[in-house]
Formats: sequence, C-alpha cells, structure tokens
Amino acid sequence: MSYEPKLAAALSGATLRQLSHWRRATGPRGAVLVPEISASRPILYSFRDVVALRICVRLREEASLQKIRRALGTLRDDLDEREHLSSYRLVAGDGTIYLADPDHAVDLVRKRGNVIIHEMVDVLRPFYRNGRQIPNLLRPRNHLSVDPLVRGGEPVIEGTRIPASEVAALLRDGIRPESITDFYPGVTPEAARDAADFTDYVDSYSDEGPRQAAS
Repeated sequence: MSYEPKLAAALSGATLRQLSHWRRATGPRGAVLVPEISASRPILYSFRDVVALRICVRLREEASLQKIRRALGTLRDDLDEREHLSSYRLVAGDGTIYLADPDHAVDLVRKRGNVIIHEMVDVLRPFYRNGRQIPNLLRPRNHLSVDPLVRGGEPVIEGTRIPASEVAALLRDGIRPESITDFYPGVTPEAARDAADFTDYVDSYSDEGPRQAAS
C-alpha cells in the first residue's frame, strides 16, 4: 500500500503545500522528508513516511522549520543516524528539539548534551491542527483501522480487509448505510457511515486554498 499526497496529508495533519515544501531540498541540510516509495510523479508515501510526517507536524507546532531542518541535520550528519525518520522519537520544547530516549534526550539544536524529559508526546494519538482534528493514525474512525500488515496500511473497516474507500464509494452511489450488508455482510451501517465520513475528511484536503502556509 502506498499513500498519495491527499491521504498522507489527511493522516498526518500536514497540508499538501507542506508536503511539497518538505520534500524539496532548500539549503545545505536537505529535504525534511523525501517519500520513500516515489519522490517523482506520482508522489507516493509509505506508512513509515506518514508516521514521520506526523512527527514533523507535531514539531512544527512548537519549533520553526529552520530548527527542524537543523535538528534533522544534526541527527543525520553529526550523530550519523541514518534510519528512517519514523524510527526516532523527536520532541520539541524549551526552544529546541530533542532526540528522546525513555529517560533522557539529546539536544539536536543547541547541542548541550543530555537533558531529562518527563513527558513524551505520542505521535499516533489524535491532535488538533488549524481547527481540525487529525485522527488517531491506527484508528482514524471508531470502526476503521490502519495496520501496515493489513492491505499495506490502507484504511479498512475494523476487523476486515475491506477498504474504507470502497464502502464510501457505495454510499456516494446512493446505497443506504442500512443496505451495505447486501454488498459486504461484515460491514455494519455505523462502519459504513464512518467510512463515508473519513473519505469526506480525506477529500477535504483536495480543497486546500492557495495561501495555506507551507512552512
């Protein structure tokens, strides 16, 4: 499963303009995140990319893009950490960005060594950004789930391998939620409504205005 930019944006909380900006190298530190499946059209992100994007979105709430680029440069160049960005726990606070372990963290911006971090942010949990709620990554709606081991991480009806997008397409074609069992016996009306609601949410990322910040 690969994620086109619209779905990657919806699951991460980044805007489409941010995705475009972050995958471009602007300066000596390079790009924030280059999609590991396809960095040229069609742009395709992996599940790990989506996790990494959520990290960047949470960092951006408290730190400038310049600091994020500096922190990633320190991580890659100075500490020689070359794993996928989703492998690291990065936390913003006190004017800097830390590479966090369970009981301590390394300052990636000011390079002042290790400091104690008492509270870490769970990047998979839901959060609010620009007035909208970014869903739990693994459970974007009550009856939907995202699991890299099930259809490669495509959003599906919980407990099944049925793509949420296929159920939503039936509702858009006029099928009532109460009749969805005629097509998918394992899908409840509530699950069908969740699939339609989530698909509407994803599609809302197609309507981003041209003036949205790309920082």
